[in-house]
Amino acid sequence: MTIGDAVFAWLGAGVLLAAVLPRVVAGRPLSMPLVFLGGGIGVYLLPLPLPAVDPVDDRLMAEHLTEICVIVALMGAGLALNRPVGWRRWAATWRLLGVTMPVTVACTALTAWWLLDWPPAAALLLAAVLAPTDPVLAAEVRVGEPTENEHDEDEVRFALTSEAGLNDGLAFPLTYAAVALAAAAGGHWSADWMGGWALEDLALKSGIGLLSGWLIGRSLGWLCFQPRSKVLRLSEHREGFVALGATFLAYGVTEVLHGYGFLAVFVTACSMRAAERAHGFHNVLHGFVEQIERLLTAVLLFLVGAFVALGGLAPLTWQGMVTGLILLLVVRPLSGWTGLLGSRMRHSERWVTAAYGIRGIGSLYYLAYALGQHSFPVPARELWAVVTFTVLASVVLHGVTAGPVVKRLDRLRGTRPPGA
Repeated sequence: MTIGDAVFAWLGAGVLLAAVLPRVVAGRPLSMPLVFLGGGIGVYLLPLPLPAVDPVDDRLMAEHLTEICVIVALMGAGLALNRPVGWRRWAATWRLLGVTMPVTVACTALTAWWLLDWPPAAALLLAAVLAPTDPVLAAEVRVGEPTENEHDEDEVRFALTSEAGLNDGLAFPLTYAAVALAAAAGGHWSADWMGGWALEDLALKSGIGLLSGWLIGRSLGWLCFQPRSKVLRLSEHREGFVALGATFLAYGVTEVLHGYGFLAVFVTACSMRAAERAHGFHNVLHGFVEQIERLLTAVLLFLVGAFVALGGLAPLTWQGMVTGLILLLVVRPLSGWTGLLGSRMRHSERWVTAAYGIRGIGSLYYLAYALGQHSFPVPARELWAVVTFTVLASVVLHGVTAGPVVKRLDRLRGTRPPGA
């Protein structure tokens, strides 16, 4: 037997597990990401001749693998949302983006600066890469399949899914802020970079992302549902890979235009959904994307587990551990609660939404990307150790508790979870 044969066997077993596990662990103190993360650790602790997994040395590979997973997840999130975009309909989302996200970034950066004694650029980078949330790592706290009724989604699942769809794109300006600060001041502080950053990285690139996503989404929505010719009308053929084409088109075109592709992908998905909200083709698109997303997530979390088993957390200090735990257990819950004050959510819903700001694949992508743009006054392996630990802690903490907590929340509301 060669190592290639063993890899095929492991891949086959992994794909089958990815198909079965979500239904097996639903509502239980366990999650599919947690199983694959533990599987990666367990397999790589065995005395087997396995290839090394090191995102520091293989930074470009790590960046592109996580990049693909994130954009596929963003398309799935946008297609799943039933509620039309609106100021009042999406009130919880705007609160999480406008209040919770900035407060979380500021508090995390201050914690890293104070507790880890990191220079401002490195502290801001850590806060920026840990800013985006990732409910895909706990399926119980995201919306289910697309339906015709915009009121099918409860506030918790809707808020967390829509927040994740938009803050994955809005974390880019924050990452660029850290890169700009490192370029301008190295290990010190400077404000010289702020004007150019605000104009180009915050306003211009975000605007391009929003406009590009809306135009591409509108165009694809028309192509899916409006042409008189059945040959051209994509919904007639019910081919799920159209969603993958839309994902790559929106992302690629927007990046070529120097806009934020993550933002464009999510907006494209929302615009396609708005073109014909009740059509069953959305279920076909969403189902295909969800399967791809699940496979990519399983592979990446297995690799994260392998990285941990091979010593990826060796540079982690107790201060780094405490910083990650403070973010998950103190900063996010309190900033989330603050952002949702005055919303129409119930007390219990507000706390669950605030607490489940899950960190995941997006954080790994932003770190890999930023380290390819500029050097930072903290060793790359130490940055990877703190971010990886935070993602690991989030997968364990949220993966174990999400099922029972949300199941209890559904009982209190007298509702049924999506797909039940």
